[in-house]
Amino acid sequence: MKDVQSERDHRNIPIDKVGIKNLRYPIRVKDRRDGSQSTIASINMYVDLPQEYKGTHMSRFVEMLHLLNPEISLKKFSVLLETMKHNLDAASAHIEVRFPYFIEKQAPVSHAPGLMDYNCRIIGSSNSKDDVDLISEVNVPITSVCPCSKEISDFGAHNQRGIVQLQTRFKKFIWLEDMIELIESCASCDVFSVLKRVDEKNVTERGFSNPKFVEDVVRDISERLNADDNITWFSVSAENFESIHNHSAYAQITKGLAPDS
Repeated sequence: MKDVQSERDHRNIPIDKVGIKNLRYPIRVKDRRDGSQSTIASINMYVDLPQEYKGTHMSRFVEMLHLLNPEISLKKFSVLLETMKHNLDAASAHIEVRFPYFIEKQAPVSHAPGLMDYNCRIIGSSNSKDDVDLISEVNVPITSVCPCSKEISDFGAHNQRGIVQLQTRFKKFIWLEDMIELIESCASCDVFSVLKRVDEKNVTERGFSNPKFVEDVVRDISERLNADDNITWFSVSAENFESIHNHSAYAQITKGLAPDS
C-alpha cells in the first residue's frame, strides 16, 4: 500500500511540532496514600517533521501510548519519548499529559471528608541529543484576603478565590501532594469541597488573620522552593479572581536554569 506520508515534499519547510492533540485516555498516576489512582488524561503528542517528508503517521502516536500501560511514571515517559523519535524518524519528541488528581481532604474543624480535585500536568521533551526534560505541574485553588483592604477598612476586607500554578524540574521524584500542600500552606487559606458551619467560621477567620497579595503568595512559595536542593527550576504564578474588580490580579516568578540555558 502506498505510503503517502513518506512521500517527498518539495517546499523544503520543516515543521516544529506535528502530532495529535486532546486525546482522552485512561491512566494511573502515583498516589502517596494509596499507591496509585486511576484518572482520565487529555494527551498531546508531537514530533518534529523534517522538510523532506510530506507528513507523519498519526495512528502510531495512539499505538505507542500503550507503552504507558496505562501508568504514568518518569521512566515510562523517557521510554515513550525515545520510541516516538525512533518510530516516526524524528529528531525531537514532546508529550503533555493533563489530568484531574483527587485527594481526600477533611474539613478543618468538623473533619467532614470530601474529595478535592486538582488539575495536574506532566510535560516531557526529548531533543536530538537524546536529553529528556520533564516538568511536573499542579494548579491549586486558594483563597486570599487583600492586606490593603483590611488595613484601610473599619471592618471586613475583600477576599477572593484564586489559582496558583506551580511547575517544577527536579533531581528526584516529587509527589504531587507535596507540591499541592506547599501551595496551600502559602495562601491566606486553602479551599475545601465540604464545609460545615464551624468550618466556614474557621476558614473565614483564618483568611482574615492571614491576608496575602498575589505577590506575597508567589514569594512565599519561591522562598520555600529556593531552600529545596531537589528543585532545579520552578515557575510559580498566582491569579486572583478579584471580587471588587472586573479583572484579575497576577504575579509570577521563574527561578533556576532550564535545559540548554
